[in-house]
Amino acid sequence: MKTHLDCIPCFARQALEAGRRISPDPACHERILRDVLRWAAEIDMDQPPPVLGQRLHRRLREIVGLADPYREVKEAQNRLASSVLAGLEADLGTAADPLDRALRLAIAGNVIDLGVDGDVTEAAVREAVRRALEEPVAGDLEGFRKRVAGALSILYLADNAGEIVFDRALIERLPAGRVIVAVRGGPVINDATVADARAAGLEGLAEIVDNGSDAPATILGDCSPAFLRRYAEADLVLAKGQGNFESLGDERREIFFLFKVKCPVIARHAGHPVGTHVLMRSQARP
Repeated sequence: MKTHLDCIPCFARQALEAGRRISPDPACHERILRDVLRWAAEIDMDQPPPVLGQRLHRRLREIVGLADPYREVKEAQNRLASSVLAGLEADLGTAADPLDRALRLAIAGNVIDLGVDGDVTEAAVREAVRRALEEPVAGDLEGFRKRVAGALSILYLADNAGEIVFDRALIERLPAGRVIVAVRGGPVINDATVADARAAGLEGLAEIVDNGSDAPATILGDCSPAFLRRYAEADLVLAKGQGNFESLGDERREIFFLFKVKCPVIARHAGHPVGTHVLMRSQARP
């Protein structure tokens, strides 16, 4: 997916929110915002939006001198998600269609996205869960169910901390021993890393790998050879979140994208209104 003009104001907002979150110094906020506005004037609009997001957050970490400015926030999000999910597990175990219910919970977790909303509250997460369980999911659930049953290896591309706890509910209902969970190779915003996957309880449930990149998406040209080998060999790829849809939506292979539509640009590309819960199957077929 190419970057759109509507993405530029979003980057400016994200830069200012990020600066204010990690530093009390207005001079730091101004410095970050001015950097982003200069980059925006020169950006290659043929690149997906997460390319600029990667550059923005590298610069932010450089300015504040912290390797992972969102570490404490991510730990709090993992605890919050674990608390919310704990109250839903009994209902999940008795659901008429556990895979459908778990898929909906994974979508609900996609609300925990500091790139879109700088202040994700417990009330917002619980409301996202309520809506995901009640509203329809746009997509081919039966096609997904069949592909899962026949896949010998499933590559699950995780998205954010907190969200990855809800992913566990879905991963537990995928074929045991066949799932590889891929997380970011370095800190960026509140995206999940290996530490977050372990905090979510995925160790022992699935193989955990990182993609070698600190982009807030899966930009294949920036990923490690080891990850690219996993990507090429996987029978089925399930990609969480808008960032992965932005970076992989045009790839020439079958991918199932699972996310909530959060902005008009994505709505136009996905063909669904803002707020829709989506299980989207890419056009390419194996």
